[in-house]
Amino acid sequence: MSGPVTAIHRQVEALRAGREPRLIARLPSGWALLGERQFLRGYALLLPDPVVPTLNALQAPERSRFLLDLARLGDTVLEVTGAVRINYAMLGNLEPALHAHVIPRYAQEPEALRTAHPWAYDWQAGEPFDPATHGQMLAQLRGALERP
Repeated sequence: MSGPVTAIHRQVEALRAGREPRLIARLPSGWALLGERQFLRGYALLLPDPVVPTLNALQAPERSRFLLDLARLGDTVLEVTGAVRINYAMLGNLEPALHAHVIPRYAQEPEALRTAHPWAYDWQAGEPFDPATHGQMLAQLRGALERP
């Protein structure tokens, strides 16, 4: 592997080894998992496998597959959580490896945050992922993604 080893690389290794309890599903382009902090219920990520630096590093078929999987994950989060919409983000500035955020948005969010970008939230104040608390939602997301 060339380039920096990022948190994304470490997470993909843990997913491959079956050591990640936040796993929703293995998708054709990578791994869907719930976020470490559920600052908004249903916050999820899509990590490519193999890890690449950016979306632009993928050839057209792989790029299309990743984006289709991202939309499918967003559709599933929308369905399971009852969110109003999904925000998508691919930044890679802090962790220079492709990863996509799937962020459900809700009508009942605090007024000052409802129309703000998701980074206006204090993510560290978000509820940490806990299998006992989030297991049912995880199972619903997994079941919805496994449907044809």
